[in-house]
Amino acid sequence: MKIVNPIDSVSRRYLTQGFYLVIVLFQLYSCKNSKPSTHSSALRVGEAASGDGSSLFSTDKKNIAKGQVLFEANCSACHNFLQKGIGPNLSEVTSKVTQEWLKKMIQNAPALVSSGDARAAMLFEEYKQVMPAFSALKESDVESIMAFIHSKRKAEVVSAAPDYLGIPITDPMPQKIAKSGLRLKLDYLMTAPATAQAYPLARINKTLKLPGKKDRLFMVDLRGKLYEMVGKELRVFMDISKEIPAFIPAPGLGTGLGSFAFHPDFYTNGLFYTTHTEKGKAATPDFGYADSIKVTLQWVLREWKVENPESPTFSGKGRELFRINMVSPIHGVQEVTFNPLATPRSADYGLLYIGLGDGGATENGYYFLCNDKSHVWSSVLRIDPQGKNSKNGQYGIPTENPFVKEVGAAGEVYCRGFRNPNRIVWSPDGKMLITDIGQSQMEEVNIGKAGADYGWPEREGTFVINHSGKMSVVYALPKNDASFHYTYPVAQYDHDEGKSISGGFVYTSTAVPQLKGKYIFGDIANGRIFCVENSQLILGQQAPIQELELQYDGQVTTLQTLTGNAKPDARMGEGLNGELYLFTKADGKIYQVSSCSVNE
Repeated sequence: MKIVNPIDSVSRRYLTQGFYLVIVLFQLYSCKNSKPSTHSSALRVGEAASGDGSSLFSTDKKNIAKGQVLFEANCSACHNFLQKGIGPNLSEVTSKVTQEWLKKMIQNAPALVSSGDARAAMLFEEYKQVMPAFSALKESDVESIMAFIHSKRKAEVVSAAPDYLGIPITDPMPQKIAKSGLRLKLDYLMTAPATAQAYPLARINKTLKLPGKKDRLFMVDLRGKLYEMVGKELRVFMDISKEIPAFIPAPGLGTGLGSFAFHPDFYTNGLFYTTHTEKGKAATPDFGYADSIKVTLQWVLREWKVENPESPTFSGKGRELFRINMVSPIHGVQEVTFNPLATPRSADYGLLYIGLGDGGATENGYYFLCNDKSHVWSSVLRIDPQGKNSKNGQYGIPTENPFVKEVGAAGEVYCRGFRNPNRIVWSPDGKMLITDIGQSQMEEVNIGKAGADYGWPEREGTFVINHSGKMSVVYALPKNDASFHYTYPVAQYDHDEGKSISGGFVYTSTAVPQLKGKYIFGDIANGRIFCVENSQLILGQQAPIQELELQYDGQVTTLQTLTGNAKPDARMGEGLNGELYLFTKADGKIYQVSSCSVNE
């Protein structure tokens, strides 16, 4: 199979997820921690900026205001002027590139990357994706956006971190992930219906088995479709856009129909649960913050009651359990789930777990929303959806929750200290496994424990992060770290290996015996597939991670190669009989792991 060069193919792939202003990424190379060779090449590539370019940008207040509106609509999902987030901090960009080059990249980034422009190519190689061509923007619109960005500029200040943090660690985990010696054979299963004409073609995100009278398998597309998988076909069970007119799937980045879960008594009570996004200030939130902080969107948790639980399509009514404000579109409510191991007689039966990220609050300067027990952001919540003792009376707060009796604490919180807890599963031996997507350095697998604090925004993995300063670096733990009582990951990897963890499950099927007992997971950004032994996932220890190779059509391959995309947007799921499915949002293709060979 031909390996596709991501730069050569970028213009035909129309990479539209996220509005990545890669044009400004080269500022990252000028920081004091950059490697000298990279720093030097960044300054030599392309046209040099002339001074700070102030005379080239409009200072008209009306024009800047227009640019702000356009920026918030097209760019704010990934960029701010405080921290590097999904995209870079833009506070210095207009002092570092020429207006002409900046304009070209905003107007048609794919064309400039494909043309061989050295700076554009270098930046694309760093972030593995590029913003689409903004052909709908007039030249005057682009100039207004640049005027707004320039109005927010700050002089470059290299300030020292507080002495107690010590020296930044440039390579948190120098030892690389080893090969497992196992090679997974992939069989093509099906392609999900395209819900867009551009990348990603299908935002398929999660599979879930519904056991009962009839075992069924479901898959969600973030753009609003909940499918039932029947053989090699995806059939629409629910289109949430038809049920919720206010539903929005934009701008991507996890927004849309985030997650779903069936009540353990679904076949008798017909209840299931979803999370979705709506515009900021669409309705009064149950969890809000000061009016001075922007509300970009709201996440909503809903309960649905179907008329006939065995019907192939949804028909019924829904009710809202709660809604929550978010500072930015990222790190929302990407997981809801029930403990599948809980029995009807156990206290955990019928309680809904909710993975709630920080909503980008930390990197936008509002870390305090994520850093105390009175707020619910950056937490895994546990509620009784059938109860009524919550503040709004729409759900219950279990009396067994760890902070129920603590004055001023949010009783819904089960455990806290996560940046983006995107997937929650249980291992066969009862461990609650929570994957947490990191900021700039670390990706985590955690064991969930009632009342535990996993450190965000003070910690990233087993390292210190300075949420009030430069968040792109980490530091060693202090000598008195035990006094903070943080709970640390049981497995982690740094950003030399991947950028965004994709949660999986512990393999229990007998179909591929070499995988039995392994927790299988991967990386969203580069599509690598990893594993750890479930027996080695122990609190207070670090389990060694190994990589699983892939084989398709007789050839060793990668998901980047199969999709022809530098960012496959990889996910994985469990089938009706414990099968391992791999699927890629880039092209909507779904593969089944049919066997495993030992690579000698």
